[in-house]
Amino acid sequence: MSNVMDMDARYNPFTGEPVVPGHDEAIPAAAALGLEPPRYCEQCGRRMVVQVSPDGWWARCSRHGLLESAKLERR
Repeated sequence: MSNVMDMDARYNPFTGEPVVPGHDEAIPAAAALGLEPPRYCEQCGRRMVVQVSPDGWWARCSRHGLLESAKLERR
């Protein structure tokens, strides 16, 4: 029998809510098109510092570092 605590927790990058396996979560339309940057860290669920510019965006988690749209090919 597996324990849920043994699994790495994942969080929704747009709402910060924990991701539940087998539960389909709604993604905002702008985020699905790649126009909305993530606001929460997927690894810890913390709110990130986000900067949007005309040519992309970056988001920084205080624990897990920088995430850039150029690296994700979402420019």
